[in-house]
Amino acid sequence: MKTHSGAKKRFKLTTSGKVRGRHAFTSHMLEHKTPKRKRALGRPKRMAGDDVPRIRRMLAAPSRASAGRAAGKRGRPS
Repeated sequence: MKTHSGAKKRFKLTTSGKVRGRHAFTSHMLEHKTPKRKRALGRPKRMAGDDVPRIRRMLAAPSRASAGRAAGKRGRPS
């Protein structure tokens, strides 16, 4: 499956498989936001859990469950 061109510009996967993206509310009307708030909005944000499967699909990344199986990890030891 091909990677979604827009998604690869907007999202990154961390080494542990989490999805990082940009905060909303950073493009205009910045003069009434506090400097502390603007600094916090400039840092990457972990994406909401409900959005992660869709973003991972657009990035053509394996799902978290199948990534664990592919690496040879299992559930509880028997």
